[in-house]
Amino acid sequence: MAEPAQHARVLVVGDVNPDLILRGDVVPRFGQAEQLLDSATVLIGGSAGITAHGLARLGRPVSLLAAVGDDAFGSGQRAELGAAGVDTDLIVTRADVGTGLTVVLSRAGDRAILTYPGAIPTLTVADVDQAIAQRPDVQHVHIASLYLQPALVAALPALLARLRASGHTVSLDTNDDPAGTWLGMSDLLPHVDVLLPNRAEAVALNHGACDDPAGAARSLSGFGPLVVVKNGEHGALAVAADGTELVAPGVIADLVDSTGAGDTFDAAFLDAWLGGAELITCLRRAVLAGALAVSAVGGTTTQPTPVQLRAADEPAGAERF
Repeated sequence: MAEPAQHARVLVVGDVNPDLILRGDVVPRFGQAEQLLDSATVLIGGSAGITAHGLARLGRPVSLLAAVGDDAFGSGQRAELGAAGVDTDLIVTRADVGTGLTVVLSRAGDRAILTYPGAIPTLTVADVDQAIAQRPDVQHVHIASLYLQPALVAALPALLARLRASGHTVSLDTNDDPAGTWLGMSDLLPHVDVLLPNRAEAVALNHGACDDPAGAARSLSGFGPLVVVKNGEHGALAVAADGTELVAPGVIADLVDSTGAGDTFDAAFLDAWLGGAELITCLRRAVLAGALAVSAVGGTTTQPTPVQLRAADEPAGAERF
């Protein structure tokens, strides 16, 4: 690789769209009933967009590959991400479809998510290959919101095998599968270095064969990747293919809105992991990042700086399970 890992450029591949976050009396009532809300906020959205923003916030060189429409939503996301330090030159504009949009109905401790996919599913393997060719300094590729991009699912194992053969490392956060099928993992995971599900996704990726996050992580790690599970108020756990198992406890958080907390976790973990930090340090920083992220509305509002995350390096000891 051309640069030391601590300066490695990350290519984030996936979704970017505005998040319209509505708070207050958000449970819809049909029959033309008009409801008044406490707040309505439009922010950077999409798992890939939020992760890329979080990496830039930490000073990590990062490029984003996503598809948007030729419209105000797309240009707005591109401008905001660029202003935050994300390389947006690889974002693809589709003239025949609109930019995706997510409406988040947010209340304390829970949220409902309504997404118009728009251009999100139009990314192809050819787009990824072209992005890698345009950014030869990319050393790590992170795939986000896999199941919103059906054109990538079947072709991704061969693509990731090629990337790893050429010296790239790879991480994956599938996010939710709206279809509930959770297909393709047995072919894909052998070509992934780090898998980053939340606890519900880890169980679902095992097709219900194991109903607890630790057991699910052990099963998934058998395919080869380091499995890092976001475990909500319990923090995070990690299981490596060599049998290493660690837990980082949860951090007390002022929960306002959980939008993008998992993506902020991903950014902090990957930044520390690429920088060569010990696994427990990676977990602690990621847990703290996620806790900071939920303290304000939106996925990018309170993403941490490197100085803030250094507080996670102090606790002693790691639990094993």
